[in-house]
Amino acid sequence: MNFTNLFRIALKALGNNKMRGFLTMLGIIIGVASVITMLAIGQGSKRSIKAQISEMGSNMIMIHPGADMRGGVRQDPAAMQSLKLEDYKAIVNETCYVAACSPSVSSSGQTIFGANNYPTSIYGVTPDYLDIRKYSIAEGDMFGEQDIVSSAKVCVVGKTIVENLFNNGENPIGKIIRFGKIPFRIIGVLTSKGYNTMGMDQDDLILAPYTTIQKRVLAITHLQSIFCSALSEGQTEDAEEEISSILRRNHRLRDTDDDDFNIRSQQELSSMMNSTSDMMTVLLACIAGISLLVGGIGIMNIMYVSVTERTREIGLRMSIGAKGRDILAQFLIEAILISVTGGLIGVVFGIGASWTVKLFAGWPVYVEWYSVILSFVVCTVTGIFFGWYPAQKASGLDPIEAIRYE
Repeated sequence: MNFTNLFRIALKALGNNKMRGFLTMLGIIIGVASVITMLAIGQGSKRSIKAQISEMGSNMIMIHPGADMRGGVRQDPAAMQSLKLEDYKAIVNETCYVAACSPSVSSSGQTIFGANNYPTSIYGVTPDYLDIRKYSIAEGDMFGEQDIVSSAKVCVVGKTIVENLFNNGENPIGKIIRFGKIPFRIIGVLTSKGYNTMGMDQDDLILAPYTTIQKRVLAITHLQSIFCSALSEGQTEDAEEEISSILRRNHRLRDTDDDDFNIRSQQELSSMMNSTSDMMTVLLACIAGISLLVGGIGIMNIMYVSVTERTREIGLRMSIGAKGRDILAQFLIEAILISVTGGLIGVVFGIGASWTVKLFAGWPVYVEWYSVILSFVVCTVTGIFFGWYPAQKASGLDPIEAIRYE
């Protein structure tokens, strides 16, 4: 018996029990749709995290003082003074893999303008800090090298500062605000970046020349941290090694000495967030995959029922020349038709459900084509796997006994 005839017989058999066939497909439809939707949510979350880390500077490198042991007591890294201005200058002049570098000193306190005040942080940096952290100027200008040399009392503010101090719609450019007791003239406003993945407001900051913060606010000569950006994300590790070598030389550390500084990059944060996101995606996909398993068991149950109901028909076919492999192929085709049709409908429902989640829940969603192909392949394999045993049982029936079956 040729394949075309077997296909027609399988279609006719399914057409005779439309409702039962649809209910069998339902498990596959729900399973495929669930897998696609869960993977879309996981991939959307992963892409959203990557985009936000990229906005913070995906190739950013942060250098902080390291903890030290004194008298058997480990000191707080924030209290250490191991980073000097000479370290910053050495990194700028000697590195090959660093694109931009900025020292950083900061202080928290109350910012005042007229009758308004707002608690915030002020950061002493250089203009390179904007490139490193992916900030840009929306209004006004950034302070320059001359402002750094003269320790000028000028600053650039974020949108949150503007909204809280200038709530009457005033133009902040040229206005004098006070941080503690120190007056600063606003010369620029940063473009808004909103909240990052950790829920921190990236617009809640004031940037000023680092020399101004060192001398007029903190009265220190050391640096609290140094921010750098590698030439590219792929060269971040090379840049870290280069910086580490320079700092160890500057700090006169022996080969056996531990670093008195810490170097961290956004790649570490990105790897951690991606691994967490991947784990959650796999977990969601596994939970959704249970629906596919249930759908497969449903196919097996229905095929068992079909074999039992059509035992006499199987006997008659075999008595007029149908071979066991023809009967096996017929029932396998039925199982595959159920799973493939259910899979196609499930793909449509899955993509639709993903966009519905994005539209109404506002979650980041991204449908990867591999998830659609994977779901479809899995449902086809499920149909073959769970349809094989009932089909094998049908092909092994004795024709005489099958004809006598009541």
